[in-house]
Amino acid sequence: MLSILLIPPVSATPSLSPQIPFDATFTKPVSLSSLQANFDELSWQTFIALNWPALDNGLPNTGVTIGKQDGATVWESWKESYQIFRAKGQTPLPWGAPATLPEACKALKPGRLLQQMGKVPDVLDEFIQPFESGPLVDQNGVYTRNEIVVNQSMFDGIVNNGLYSIEGQQKFFASNPNNAVAFSCSSADKNEVGAVMVKASWKVLGPNDNRQAFHTVDALVYTPGNSDPGKGPIVEDSCVSEPVGLVGLHMVHKTASAAQWVWSTFEHVKNVPEKTTPVAQRAGPYLFYSAGSQSAINQPPPRPWNPAVKATPSQIVREVPLTEATKALNATYQGLLRTANPQSVWANYQLISTQWPSDPPKDCQISAANPLGSPAPSFLANATLETYIQGTVPQASSSCMACHGNAATHVTDSPRTSFADFTYLLERAQSTTGQGATQ
Repeated sequence: MLSILLIPPVSATPSLSPQIPFDATFTKPVSLSSLQANFDELSWQTFIALNWPALDNGLPNTGVTIGKQDGATVWESWKESYQIFRAKGQTPLPWGAPATLPEACKALKPGRLLQQMGKVPDVLDEFIQPFESGPLVDQNGVYTRNEIVVNQSMFDGIVNNGLYSIEGQQKFFASNPNNAVAFSCSSADKNEVGAVMVKASWKVLGPNDNRQAFHTVDALVYTPGNSDPGKGPIVEDSCVSEPVGLVGLHMVHKTASAAQWVWSTFEHVKNVPEKTTPVAQRAGPYLFYSAGSQSAINQPPPRPWNPAVKATPSQIVREVPLTEATKALNATYQGLLRTANPQSVWANYQLISTQWPSDPPKDCQISAANPLGSPAPSFLANATLETYIQGTVPQASSSCMACHGNAATHVTDSPRTSFADFTYLLERAQSTTGQGATQ
C-alpha cells in the first residue's frame, strides 16, 4: 500500500548542500521504483549534509564546500552512545560537554574514541545489535572498529524523557504503553530535523593503505580488558593512537513521512566485490576480500576473538548486488563531489541502498496494525556492519526495520517487554541501583 503525500518534484540536477533534508521529495507517477529513487536521493543528500565540514560547534561550515579538503564532519560532533548511557543510569552530561576517556587513553594525544568488543563492567560493548554475529577483520589482520552517535534531537529525546536509565524508561513507557514513539520526526513546517542516528565502521590504516582514499581521523583505538573466562583469553585494557579510515556509514533518519525511520547505508567503494562478479574478475584489491585467499566466504573469524593479536583476514563478498539505478545515482553524486575537488575522498563512497516504509502511518505514529510499515526493499545490509547476515532469507537475513522492530526496553523485571521505537540503544541503559540492562 502506497500512502505517501506528494509534494513538488525534485530538481533534475542535484546539488551539494549542508541542509539535512526533512523528507524525501516524491515524484509522479508514483510506483515502488519511483519511490525507491526518491528515497535513494534522500540518502545521498543526507550523506552529503552529515559529512559537510563542521565548525568547532559542530554546525556545518557554510563558507566551504564538502570535499575541498578532508576534515571534521557534522555527524562527528554528535553524542556517542557510551556518553549517553552511563554507569548507574546517571544523567548524560550536557550536549557540548567533552567525552570522558578511559584511563588507558588519557595519556595519549587527543583523538576519536573507538571501542572494541569485550563486555566488562562499565564499558559499553559496541558489538551488540546488529553486530553480534562476529567481528570483521581487514586484509592487514586488524579488527574494524564501530561506533554509534545520535544528533541533538535524539539526544534531547533521551534526556528529556529520562530514557538514559532503566527507571526512566519504566516511567516513560508506563505512561505511553501502546507502541510509544520516543523520538521526533522531521518537520519542514517547523524547520526541525528529527532524530538521526549514525552507525560508523572504521578501518585502522596500515602503512600500505592509501590514506588519501579515505575520510580519515586520528583515533584512540581502545580495547577494554576482559577477565570473563567465558569471553575468551584474559586481556588487559589497551589504548593506541591510530589513524583510521571510514569504511561504512549507516544513517537512520526519522523523517516527516517515516515514523519507522529511513535506513540509508553507504560503504567505501573498495570494501568488497559482489557475489555475482565472477571469481576471475575479483582482482581488487579490496579491503575485506583477497582473490588468493582460501578462507570461507562470509564467515566470522574463529573464536576466541582477541583484537590484541593479528587475526586471519575476513573473506567477504556482497550477497545482494547494487541495482543499476543505484549505480547510476552513485555515479551522478560522485561526479558532483569531484567537481568540488577531483581528489575528494567522498567520491570514494557509494550508496548500497535505502530501506523505507511503503505503508507509513500518519503524524509520526506507529500503526498497531502494521508496525513495520511494509519495508521496501525487504532486505538491506552493510557489508561492514551486518557482514554475516547478508542475503534475502526471511527471519535470517538483515532487514533494518524487521530487526529493529524487535528492539525493546527493560521496563519490568523481565527483559525486552516494551517497544523501543526501532532502536537497540535503549537496551544499554543501566539502573540507578547499579544494575546493567540484560542484553
